Amino acid sequence: QVQLVESGGGLVQPGGSLRLSCAASGSVSSIRVMGWYRQAPGKQRELVAIIFSGGNPNYADSVRGRFTISRDNSKNTVYLQMNSLKPEDTAVYYCNTHLWDDMIYWGKGTLVTVSS
Repeated sequence: QVQLVESGGGLVQPGGSLRLSCAASGSVSSIRVMGWYRQAPGKQRELVAIIFSGGNPNYADSVRGRFTISRDNSKNTVYLQMNSLKPEDTAVYYCNTHLWDDMIYWGKGTLVTVSS
């Protein structure tokens, strides 16, 4: 019932910045939590950041202080501002949402490559 479309990935040098966007459509009123996960090659998918309906964020220790998650409820969009990027941040970043009925939806992902 909810579709998520990520955008903003690409190639960036270490120390650079990118902003990812995730546009939600469908039953957006059913969204309880939205977040970003990432999966590096050969690694398990891990939580990056989540943001609740009221706007309160949580971050993984590895990105806290460098990444900022935010949401624009009027546009049904969440963002991930990524600063001071490191090669270790290279991964496919997935947008995720948990609905009030505990259904989970994923976007298809956007690739972020941090390299010189």
